[in-house]
Parts: sequence; structure tokens; C-alpha cells
Amino acid sequence: MFQCIIGQDVTADNPHRIIKKEVIIDDMKARAAVSDFHPYKHPILDYQGDDIMIAYDVNSKYGQNFYLVLNEMMKEIILQSFQINKTQDTVDQQEHSQEPKHKPWADLGSGIEIEQEQFEETPVKIKFMISRVRRMFGAPVRFADRNDAEMKDSYVECASYQDKSFNIKKLERDIGIQAVSKLQESSTQTKWTYPRNACTQYTPREFSSPEREELMTSEALHTFVNSVSVRFECALQQNEIMDVFYDDWRGLSEEDSTFGGKTDGHLKEYQSFTDLLKSQGKRISHIEWHPAILGLIAVSIADVITMEDRMNPSSRAVHSHSYILFWNFSDPIHPQIMLEAPDDIYCFQFCPTDTNIVAGSCTNGQVVLWDLSEFAGLLQGNIPAAKPETQKSNLLPELDPSPPCEVPVAQHCAVSSIENGHKSMVTDLCWLPDHFELTRFGVPCESTEGLCVQLVTCSPDCTVLFWDIRHAKFTALSMQEKRKIEKELQNPQGVPNTFKHLDLHWRPMHKVTLPKISGIGDYSPLLFSMREKCSDRVKEHAQYHLNAEKGENMEYTAMDVPSLRNLTSLLEINTFLFIGTEDGEIIYVDWQVEKDLDTGKMTTPHPAYCYSVHDGPVNSVQRSPFFDDIILTTGGWTIAIWKEGVTLGPLLHTACGNKRCTTAQWSLSRPGVFIIGKEDGNIDIWDLLEKTHEPSQSQNITSVSISCMKPCIISQKQHLLAVSDDFGTLHILEVPWSLRHPFNQELSTVEAYFDREEQRLAYFETRKLSRAEMLERLNQMGRVPFPLESRTAEEIEEEMKKEYSVYLLDEKKAIIAQLGKT
Repeated sequence: MFQCIIGQDVTADNPHRIIKKEVIIDDMKARAAVSDFHPYKHPILDYQGDDIMIAYDVNSKYGQNFYLVLNEMMKEIILQSFQINKTQDTVDQQEHSQEPKHKPWADLGSGIEIEQEQFEETPVKIKFMISRVRRMFGAPVRFADRNDAEMKDSYVECASYQDKSFNIKKLERDIGIQAVSKLQESSTQTKWTYPRNACTQYTPREFSSPEREELMTSEALHTFVNSVSVRFECALQQNEIMDVFYDDWRGLSEEDSTFGGKTDGHLKEYQSFTDLLKSQGKRISHIEWHPAILGLIAVSIADVITMEDRMNPSSRAVHSHSYILFWNFSDPIHPQIMLEAPDDIYCFQFCPTDTNIVAGSCTNGQVVLWDLSEFAGLLQGNIPAAKPETQKSNLLPELDPSPPCEVPVAQHCAVSSIENGHKSMVTDLCWLPDHFELTRFGVPCESTEGLCVQLVTCSPDCTVLFWDIRHAKFTALSMQEKRKIEKELQNPQGVPNTFKHLDLHWRPMHKVTLPKISGIGDYSPLLFSMREKCSDRVKEHAQYHLNAEKGENMEYTAMDVPSLRNLTSLLEINTFLFIGTEDGEIIYVDWQVEKDLDTGKMTTPHPAYCYSVHDGPVNSVQRSPFFDDIILTTGGWTIAIWKEGVTLGPLLHTACGNKRCTTAQWSLSRPGVFIIGKEDGNIDIWDLLEKTHEPSQSQNITSVSISCMKPCIISQKQHLLAVSDDFGTLHILEVPWSLRHPFNQELSTVEAYFDREEQRLAYFETRKLSRAEMLERLNQMGRVPFPLESRTAEEIEEEMKKEYSVYLLDEKKAIIAQLGKT
């Protein structure tokens, strides 16, 4: 209304705006208390001037975005200071536009180390001088040939002689000796004995009752039992720990006979999956192995279209539905089931305590829930999949529009409210562990249900949202809104009613913003990682809900969000998130809100630290399965390894590679191995025990960019790695023996490496502080560590020419003096 838009009309360089007093008075009359100038109505009316200055407060020094200048003298002073600053900036720009002057080398404290590491030659060089007789000076040289047989001294013989300085007495000598056992022949003759009759007792003899009581109370028995009890317990423990009847040699031969022996170090393709109708030509955005069913893997597919096509309403008719495909190793062409979503799914996860519940995030900012209880038998293989249709057709198989097999489709049972959710695509999603839950202020409390009922999502819209799948209380809603919700809760036929209380009305319970540490604006998160993990009883819950019948499933509609008075706060929970942003930054932020001392409002605290190490958007934030505080991140062309709690920077930061990194995963069996996917279809395998500056090996998987990777341990002798590409193909690779079998003490060796890198960062920080203190002391003493004035290149060249001319004169004098002596 007043042309004071921040960033366009008013900026940090031009923060002032002059507005007519009449315009402001008209606005206060028109909008009354809604007007922005209503709180300052009386000072504005008492102002005698016709024009009022409005200044943009960049640093919020006075608590608001703008402040009013209601004093003519102060207005003139501010305008004059602005003109002076503008003139000074123009002068500075002119000075900086001049040609830069090269400064000479300045020692900033590292000269001591350089002097200590210099190499100086200790032995004295031998000098030879060849000269002629003085009478032959200047005489012409004549060459001729002669016969060595005619003249006696025509040649000189250099006979060899023994030098005593190289006569070393041998004190030890290596001699090979063949050791042969002695051969001895002997013979014996068995002695004949007279045969006699023998008998064997087959009826056991037992002690009588008095003898048994006397033996049990005897001191000899007690001494014997006390002496052998320790060895007996040790033998029992060894039998429980390992199988004493296991043949180690046979186990070694079986290990080497299978794929991935000790000599094989490459990934081998085990199987591949692709759907000709749903996934071919599309990008696989996320991969998840089923947590309870081995050999079952789910992938989400997304259209490879531009943002303009996605926003065009005409193209949305073609891309109306998206799916999550469940693949089984028994059928590499037809999916087991498909989950239908309202938009492209960017990521999804199974509920850790109930594997029948799947949560996914859409590109339109919504969060979706599915219930797979009706398909539990089909996923486990108890119910056969739909057979191909037997209806005959005159068309060729390639031209037949009818699908060859009917794949069951599961509809989503709840979707979040698009008005109250994210304003951009949801890029990451994670279930909160089962041992705690959050309140609406982000305070961790003890879980009342002991189940995973809350979600965390993030989006580039600069927010991190927390969701609860239980029944929320509608105390703040009116009766009309309640009736509207109850009317819309009637799900269509075939859709489960598991989350009917959330459909289209699901909103986040807690919101975390990410304000920048310095400057104006917020961080835009893409991926995050939390340190807290689910408890050990999660697998039991998951297996129970997987095998449960439909009537015994948990009723989520009967669960209500508990009151704050019924919850117990937990202080030992780690409430920090490790977040990778769209600008390649790594931030560490607390999700609990705190009270602002200035305004008194509950706000999200600023991040603890922020580092810009990646030259592109962060596409992987993976926490090590062996170390809870070690995180692997990739973005752009670089890779970094971080340690939670270390604020001095990454432990490992690689140089820029030839191709961009698209995804990364830690090895599930080796602590020092991680795998990087590239945009050219290659996979780089890093082994920290072998190399830390480059990958140990690289292998090509596909011809297009790799989109996702996910490892899985099927058995002790079979580890699989799922790799997807931008063409919609899912490759299942078998991990060789060298990449799945850890070395001896590998865990402690890798941990020691991370500790050494942490000590290196601390040493560099102390050196930086000590050098800063040294420079400060020199400045206080009046000794400048570097010259104030620098010479030009022409002056340096002229001085070097003078020094060279002096050197030539000295050389000429030395030669003449030497010739005079001879």
C-alpha cells in the first residue's frame, strides 16, 4: 500500500522512504485499528511536518521491521548520513576497481616449522681443477693418432687392487640344510599267553542308604566338587557359546564354493525388477525392504517431468495417480501389490511396531497412510497372486490393451490436510521411536502406548513437522465443524477405516522452523537424521501385527492423544536433528521450542552450528549402524563424514569428484565400508581401512543415473544391495565375501581412526588460536609481522638485474685470480 516492500522498495543500501502525512491519516481513517500506524496515531497527528520518513530496520534494533522518524532534525541527520555513506561507497568502489598490488611473502608463524624441516648438505663437496702448463697458454691444440705398439707409454693401465676398507668379516651366514628323519627297521613277535575264561558284570551294584548318606556328607566328595565346579561351568558355557561338533574345514570349503569368496570382490547382479506399464521410463524415488518378510522389497515411482509440466493443469490428467510397487523374488515382472497415492511419492517408511502400516510423503506436501492388513496373507505368500486372464484375443500380445495379470491395488486410507501441511514437496519422513513421544511443544515424554504413533517430516519450505496418527480432540472446534468432519469421515467402499479420523483433516502437532544463524531467512531442509532408535522389542511387535488376523488388528481410531498431565518428561532423550539443506549446508538443531527473552513467545532456537561443505543439494544423510554419532553426507561432487558433538567441522571431506554423487549407504556388516552412487551409473566402494582419499573400487551398474540404494542382510552368507536408476529398473546385487566379512578388530580400528581425526581438528583449532595470539602480541609491541609497503614487479626485476651484474663481476675477478696463481 505504501511501496515499502522489503527487498524491492527498501533494502539495506536504501532503507528510507518518504510518505505523505495525509496518506497515512487517510489509511488510519479507512482501516481504523487494522491500520499498521494505529498504535502511533497521536504522535503522527501531533507531527508538524507534511512528510514522514519510514526507515527499514535491517537488524531489528528497535524490535520491528520499520521505525518512524517524527523529528525534523533527526530526519535531516539521517538523510545526510545516508548521502555520506553513499559517497564513501562510491570512493571505495573506485579504489577497489584499480589494479591490485601484489604483496610480498609474509611469515605468519609457520617459519619455525619450515626451518626445522629444511634439508642441508653436511658432506663437503670434492673439487677438481684441470689446468695446462703456463707456457702452453694460448697455444693452438693439435690432435694426432699413433700406434700403441710402437710407443711405450701410449696407454695407461688401471689395474684393480684390493681395498682394505671394504674387507668385511662375515659373522653370520645363511645356509640351507635338508632335515631328513632317520629310517629304522624293527620287528616284534607277540607273546603267546594261555587262554582263560573271563566274565563281565552286567547288573549294577548300588550303595545302601546308610552308605549313600555317609558318602554324600563326606569331606572328600565336597573337596572334589569344589575343585571341578569351575571347570565344569566353563565347559558348559563353551558348549552354549559355540558348536563343538561343527567342522571348521568343511565350513571353509562351503564358504569358498559359493559366490563372493575371498578372491571375489565385485558386486554381482542377482535379479532385476521392472514393470512395463507402471515403472518403465520413470524414476524410482525411494526403496524400502520389508522389515518382517525376507525377500519382499517396495519401491516408489515418480514421473520424470519438469516443474512447468507438473504445474500445468493439462498435463496433470495424464499423471493422475502414482504407485508404490511391492516386488517378490518369485515374480520379477508382475508386482505383488500396488499402493495407490494421490501424487508422486518421494519417500515412505513401514511402521516399526506395525508393519501393516505404511506412511508416505507426496510431492504436493501431503502425508499419506496405508493399511495392508487385508493383504498380509498375499505378502507372506499364503494366498497365491492373481493368475493371468485366460480370455483369448485375436491381437498380438504387444497390442493387447488388457493387462496380462491383475495386480491388487491398495487405496490410501488417510491423507493430510493440504492447507495445514507443507507448502512444498516432503523430502524425508521418519517414525519416532516407540520409547518416547512428543508434546505440542516438542518436549519428549514417556510413551503411554509403547508403539510408534508419531511421524517427522521435512520439506524445502523451511519447516520440520511432527504428526500424530491418534485421534485428536476437537475441543476448539465448533459444532458445525464437527458435523462437517463426521460427515466427511465416511470412507469409500473398499478403503479401510483404520485412519478415517485423520482423512483430509490431519494436521501437524508441532512445527519447527530453521532460522539462519547469521542474516535474514531460513534454512531449507531436504534430509534429516535423529540419534534415537527403536527398542529391541520392536521386531516382536512387528511380527505379531504381521501374523495377526484382520479382526485382531489394533484400533487406531480408539486411541486418543493423552493429556500433558498424564505424561512423564524424559530428560535423557537426544532432541537434536542432523539436517542437510538445499544449499549444501549441514546444520545441527534442537526441535524443542524455547521462550524468547525479548518477546516472550515460544520459538525454535537457532541451530547450534552450520557448515557449508557440499557444492550442491544434500541428497544423503546416513547414520552409521555401528556408531550412533557418525553421519555420512553427500551432496554435489563431495562426500563428508561427521561426528555428532564435534563442532569444528567434518572428520573426512573428500575432494570434488568427476561425477556428482546421488546417494550413499553404510555397510551393514563392516564399520569402515560405505557405498556411493554416481550420476553416470557407477558405484564407488570406500574402505577406510584401505584408503581414505579415494574409493577402493568402482563398478558400473547401469547406463543412467543411480537414484537410490538400500542394503539388506538375508542370511549370514548372503547380503543383498538394492540399486535403482532413473529408468525405473530395480537391480538386486549380491555383496561379495570381502565386503560383508569384517576384519579382525575392524570396529576398534575404525573407531580409533575417527578419534584421531577429531584430535586433528582440535590441534588445528589450537594452532589457529595460538597464531592469532602471537600476532596480537606483536601488534601490541609495535612489531608488524609483515611489511607495510610492497614493491612493484618492475622494481623487483630491476633489483634482480643489479644483483646479477654484481655476481658476474665477482665471478670474473675470481677466475682472473685463479689463473694468476697457476
